[in-house]
Amino acid sequence: MNQTSLSALIWSVADLLRGDYKQSEYGRVILPFTVLRRLDCVLEATKAKVLAEKKKREAAEIDPDQFLRRASGVKFYNACELDLPTLMGDQDHIESNLTSYVQGFSPEVREIFERFDFATQVNRLAKADLLYLVTEKFANVDLHPDRVDNVQMGLVFEELIRKFAELSNETAGEHFTPREVIRLMVNLIFIEDDEVLTPGNNVVRTIYDPTAGTGGMLSVAAEFLRDHNPEARLSLYGQELNDESYAICKADMLIRGQEVTNMVPGNTLSDDGHAARKFDYMLSNPPFGVEWKKVEKAIRKEHEEKGFDGRFGPGLPRVSDGSMLFLLHLVSKMRPAVDGGSRFGIVLNGSPLFTGGAGSGESEIRRYLLENDLVEAIVALPTDMFYNTGIATYVWVVSNKKDQRRKGTVQLIDAGSFWQKMRKSLGSKRKEMSDAHIDAITKLFGEFQEAELATVFDADGKEVERSIIAAAEFAPEPPPGGKVKVAPLARIFRNQEFGYTTITVERPLRDEQGKVVLGQKGKQKGQPQPDSSLRDTENVPLGEDIQAYFDREVLPHAPDAWIDEAKSKVGYEIPFNRHFYVFEPPRPLHDIDEELKAVSARIMAMLGELAE
Repeated sequence: MNQTSLSALIWSVADLLRGDYKQSEYGRVILPFTVLRRLDCVLEATKAKVLAEKKKREAAEIDPDQFLRRASGVKFYNACELDLPTLMGDQDHIESNLTSYVQGFSPEVREIFERFDFATQVNRLAKADLLYLVTEKFANVDLHPDRVDNVQMGLVFEELIRKFAELSNETAGEHFTPREVIRLMVNLIFIEDDEVLTPGNNVVRTIYDPTAGTGGMLSVAAEFLRDHNPEARLSLYGQELNDESYAICKADMLIRGQEVTNMVPGNTLSDDGHAARKFDYMLSNPPFGVEWKKVEKAIRKEHEEKGFDGRFGPGLPRVSDGSMLFLLHLVSKMRPAVDGGSRFGIVLNGSPLFTGGAGSGESEIRRYLLENDLVEAIVALPTDMFYNTGIATYVWVVSNKKDQRRKGTVQLIDAGSFWQKMRKSLGSKRKEMSDAHIDAITKLFGEFQEAELATVFDADGKEVERSIIAAAEFAPEPPPGGKVKVAPLARIFRNQEFGYTTITVERPLRDEQGKVVLGQKGKQKGQPQPDSSLRDTENVPLGEDIQAYFDREVLPHAPDAWIDEAKSKVGYEIPFNRHFYVFEPPRPLHDIDEELKAVSARIMAMLGELAE
């Protein structure tokens, strides 16, 4: 059974809830019951063994906790004699029996259901005479790991959350990331770690997601490493603000055998749940375009009091968008280069590339990253890839263990054309990347070469072929009457090329007679006074002589101008689209004129038919 069919089956429970629950409340019942049934199925095979172990240890007056965990085969257990199928045998006592069953779980699982506020929903369902019917529905759903693996189960949860978010007008994209985007990010952060990916190497690594959601990114990373090197061990860490997403993620971590203490609840920006830890790898899709006003006081306090000893030393972005705060948070979590270093991937919108002029918080953050040579690559994704937005998004790959050939550079990859249309749209998501697309992008990153995309069109303008060529290679020949369009695909820049100095250009204030007004006091005595209405700024690329630029670009137009050097500031921006812009000349006027004549003729003919 695929996740869509499974989601539809579980979704049918909504038919029972209709009338007693609002649509926006369905998730309060369906999500915790789905988790409960999943855990129920996981423990099914060892249930008898756990109960026998409990009886044995209690008879010996020994705390049975560790023995029950060992008997269950996973890091949790349920010591109650009941399970969901057996609950069906006593309809009259379903509420008390279900409550006893949930209380029979080990403490870390009970905390999951506390996050769901499950007891409140059980009581509400019982009062509406729905508890037995809902429990029966889930008791008949087979979620055993042999039939529904962890990856598939994660997709089920994400599909359910998406539906509930749409019904309650919430942002589904705040909870999870499309799996093909995660696979691409995982490929990019692991690609150069031969020690981890080589089968047989018994290595241990850590990975962290500060906006874990339901754990999709961590799960895909774990599966990726398991497929490439089963002997390697990846410890998963995360933090999540939303209680329901946190509960689902924690349940997934339990089933995977991960340490549940590695997953913590709360706001990552104001309350770092892993303050003392550094990590080998990190992944994140933080909410972008979301203000951080609620936690502004705590963040500004850390910025001002701790500076670079804290997480936000380089600067603070504007309050209207906190995505760059997560970027800085991840930088602070990088394992030092002398200890092996770190690499992480983070999804951001276009704003962090260019928002803010020299001296702004955003520019200072970019300056810190580039001057410390931390940005390896930025990959532009296709639009309409995410469930809640169709805007342009980018994957930043950041590392403090750059290969020698990458040092001092940033690779930009425009993967905006690497997509295929989905058979059915999901919210704003209308496009998806195939495995071939992901492999092609990963190869471009791994080869670290400049490349172009050659697209061949036939005489009718239909695309017939697409190929990636090295920047110095010749494009393929077009078919008769067709054409070949070549566009930059991957480009490599020195870090310094993104920097500039903003200079303030002043011109003298003049009186009514046109004479220059001179200062009368202090250091300004005898000096021309600036006219604020004529003040202007110029951005001079780093590495270029400022005076030479001024002499060439400014003085010919304003011979009386000068530079106020006290106001000069260094800034950084990454004008991604400018570097991949391809000029397309307009169509010949003759062709446009002929087409307009043909259209006009058709319109006149149609009007003539109406007049008959």
